[in-house]
Amino acid sequence: METGFAAGEGRWRARLGTLRQVVRQELVTRQLTAHLPGRAPLRVLDVGCGQGTQTLRLARRGHEVTGLDSSPALLADLGRALAGEPEEARRRVRTVQGDVRDLASLFEPGSFDVVLCHGVLMYFADPEPVLDDLARLPGPGGVVSLLVRNGDGLAMRPGLTGDWAAAWRAFEEPSYGNRIGVTARADRLDVLTASLAGRGLDVAAWYGVRVFTDTAPDEAEVPGEAELAALLACEERAGATDPYRRVAALTHVLAVRA
Repeated sequence: METGFAAGEGRWRARLGTLRQVVRQELVTRQLTAHLPGRAPLRVLDVGCGQGTQTLRLARRGHEVTGLDSSPALLADLGRALAGEPEEARRRVRTVQGDVRDLASLFEPGSFDVVLCHGVLMYFADPEPVLDDLARLPGPGGVVSLLVRNGDGLAMRPGLTGDWAAAWRAFEEPSYGNRIGVTARADRLDVLTASLAGRGLDVAAWYGVRVFTDTAPDEAEVPGEAELAALLACEERAGATDPYRRVAALTHVLAVRA
């Protein structure tokens, strides 16, 4: 296994549009929408925006979105997708090529209403400096949305697929080998909640993402419309319901600046 997202970026891009990615993006959209402040347009920063799925969806809804990513290839993917959007949506999106570790120098404190950081913290052995910078960005009442690998359910996938050595390690160790061939790190909900509270961010809600579909094959295709709707309905309900959400592959945390 290699380290750092860049090592697996090619595999990530090749799997965009597959079942596991569609489930992730759709559930995050639904969960995020339920907790956005009511006023519009909101100033949104999408940290590690990648191909821009959430960036584009928020721009379509009338928000002003800045997408930050270090990958020229992923930002190019976003640019091509943006070119197909209506002009009013295109005007609402700004992209910045930059490193997550440079947030403090790139953006002023309190300059956003919503800050997204999805699938990023897992690639940092020490997430605390990134959390420090993320916590400075929302103004009063602002929302921080984090999507992390669920450390409380880390043994589920290897256990369900019969990889007993990996399952045993997952009970004790936060690191794991992910589907794109990279060594990554998981977060436990209670630890993350306490870490956010220490930075003035109160967790308003949290959800599980991919309770039932995390063991789907890497190349599994999206089913037909009716089956997909039923699948997403079950995933959405499980992701908001104990005990299911506690063993989901990913944890989606929404925290609010007091």
